[in-house]
Amino acid sequence: MAWRNVIITQHAKLSYSSNMMQVQTSKGITQIPLSDIALLLVESTQVVITSQLISKLAEQGCKVIFVDNKYNPITETVNYYAPKCNYQNLLAQLHWDKTLKQRLWTKVVWLKMNNQLNVLKNYHLPTEKVEQEINKLEFNDVSNREAVVAREYFQELFGKSFVRQDEGDTINAALNYGYSILLSSFNRRIVQNGYETYLGIHHSSIANQFNLASDLMEPFRPFVDYWVAGQKLKDFTPDVRYGLVELLSLQIKYNGKATLLANAIDLFTKECLGYLSSDVDKVESVMDFVNEVPNHAIVDNV
Repeated sequence: MAWRNVIITQHAKLSYSSNMMQVQTSKGITQIPLSDIALLLVESTQVVITSQLISKLAEQGCKVIFVDNKYNPITETVNYYAPKCNYQNLLAQLHWDKTLKQRLWTKVVWLKMNNQLNVLKNYHLPTEKVEQEINKLEFNDVSNREAVVAREYFQELFGKSFVRQDEGDTINAALNYGYSILLSSFNRRIVQNGYETYLGIHHSSIANQFNLASDLMEPFRPFVDYWVAGQKLKDFTPDVRYGLVELLSLQIKYNGKATLLANAIDLFTKECLGYLSSDVDKVESVMDFVNEVPNHAIVDNV
C-alpha cells in the first residue's frame, strides 16, 4: 500500500526507471519505489518530469500536484478512468437516490460542525454560540447552519478580526494549502473505488470537476484548522507546507480506534460510497482528535 508523501522543492529531473521514480538533482540521484508513493507534490516550477513517469504514477493511482509561483496547488493529475470504473458504477452514481444524498449531506454537515466544536474545546475556547447553531441543524441543512457555524468558529479560533476570504493572509494561505491536500486525497480515494469525482451529493458547480470530493472532505477540514491554529505562523514557509502535507499522518480517533488521518479518509470514503450505492444501511462514522498538536518534519522532501 502506498504511504509516502514526496515533495520536490528544488530544480530536479524526475524520470522512470525499473519501477522506481528517479530524482536527479545537483547533489546526485535518488530512487524511490513507485509502489511507495501516495502523493507527489512538485513544489518548484524548475522541475522537469518525463511523460513516462507521469503515466506510470497514474497507473499506480498516485496523485501528482503542481503549484504556482506562490506555492498554491494549481493543478493535479486525474486519470481518465478509475481502475475499477465500469458502466454499472457510473449508472449507479447517476441515479443515486435524492433522499440518500440529502441524508448523507446532513450527516456530513453534522460531522464537520461537531469537529469544529471539538477544535474549540481542544483549545479551551468559547463554544456556546457554535453549540447553539449545531442544535438548529435541519434535514439537508436547509437553513445553512454550516455557514453560520463557520463564521462563528473561525472568529473564535483565529480572532474577531479574522476574515476567511483574505487570500493574502498567512493563516488563510495555510488553510487553503491544507484543504487542497485533503481534496486531492479524497479525489484519489473516490477514483480508486471506481466512481466519478464530478457528480456530488451537494456541491454541483459545473466549474468544479471535484464536486464529490468537495462534499466528502468537509468533516476533515477541522483537522487542518486544528493544526494551523497550533502553529505560530508568521510566513507561509516551506516548513509550514511540509507540515500540512504530513498532516495526512496525524493520528486521530476514528470510530473509537486510533488511526492515521489518511486511513480515516479511506474508510470514510468507502462507507459513504457504500451508503449511496445501498451497500450499507447508514453512515456511522465518528472522528475525534488525539490531544496533541502535531508538528511533523517531513522526511521525504528533496
